[in-house]
Amino acid sequence: MDFGLSEEQEMIVETVRAFVETEIYPHENEVERSGIVPPELGREIQRKCIDLGFYACNFPEEVGGAGLDHVTFTLVERELGRGSLGLTVFFGRPSGILMACEGEQRERYLLPAVRGEKIDALAITEPDAGSDMRGMKCAARRDGGDFVLNGTKHFISHADVADFVIVFAATGEEETPKGIKKKITAFLVDRGTPGFEILKGYDSVSHRGYHNCTLSFTDCRIPEAQVLGEVHRGFDIANQWLYGTRLTVAATCVGRARRVFDMTLPYAAERKQFGRPIGANQGVSFKLADMITEIDAADWLTLAAAWQVDAGRPADRQIASAKLYASEMLARVTDEAIQIFGGLGLMDDLPLARFWRDARVERIWDGTSEIQRHIISRDLLRPLGA
Repeated sequence: MDFGLSEEQEMIVETVRAFVETEIYPHENEVERSGIVPPELGREIQRKCIDLGFYACNFPEEVGGAGLDHVTFTLVERELGRGSLGLTVFFGRPSGILMACEGEQRERYLLPAVRGEKIDALAITEPDAGSDMRGMKCAARRDGGDFVLNGTKHFISHADVADFVIVFAATGEEETPKGIKKKITAFLVDRGTPGFEILKGYDSVSHRGYHNCTLSFTDCRIPEAQVLGEVHRGFDIANQWLYGTRLTVAATCVGRARRVFDMTLPYAAERKQFGRPIGANQGVSFKLADMITEIDAADWLTLAAAWQVDAGRPADRQIASAKLYASEMLARVTDEAIQIFGGLGLMDDLPLARFWRDARVERIWDGTSEIQRHIISRDLLRPLGA
């Protein structure tokens, strides 16, 4: 077993980390204060990422991406996790689901997204359908050569800067062992399509500057040519590609936790109380020991899951374990860091309070902790007939 990184991977890690430190860190406080990323700043980050050759690095070379394997891309996401999500979103990792584009869709959506000419957003969640994707009420009915879409989506990340949205909607029903379930179809819907509105979402305590939006569809007419994949097979497409988003969450949680630890360790060594560094007290030093152990464990669990994918092995359980453990680890690490810093940790002078707030959403989006535990336990028990 080789746990080392190749020279290329080491170079990629160093390059992305330097990018985050020089291009992202300086703007974080202002984005946190205002909750806004100025459009010109977003475009500047995007341009610099394109110049570096990292834009759409999660896509294969044949469509213009960097063709990184899953382990290397996970390392990229880990380093991006150190920075504000409102800013790093412009580093550019289009939805992998766009690889399902065919024919004219490739020229209209896939290739422009890979080149950075268009930004996509993924629309699945609804007010009454979060973890239960098959329970969605947003529906599209066939009308001649078109589909007419009606309904609402919410919590749709960065739709405010997207040029088009990948929308999942119910297009029928089918009998399953668990009763009647919706058939789901994925659609490519352009901003500005009549009947489609992108509305301001909720104000969140987590990841300020990275906005969620509400999408409204009222008799929105979509040509059948904008069906992504096959009609009624959207659920299969989603399952095929969503593993990547969960690996991303796990990796970014590890990166953020390492940044928190990198701030906390020297503070514990330098801050003195009762005539000696607070890190000399077991009440603090043992916290540090637990923090780094959990961070390392989450890191290896995440990279091991990515390696499983690269090896072509089933990895649903490993990915779920990585997402579950890394997201819950980040909550514990940020909380302990604030405890070590004391009252200073909650002040705006340091970013720890931001990391603490940001950590909370990681256990919810891209599959809640409960959903990850369901995936893991199902994988364990199904072979035994339970």
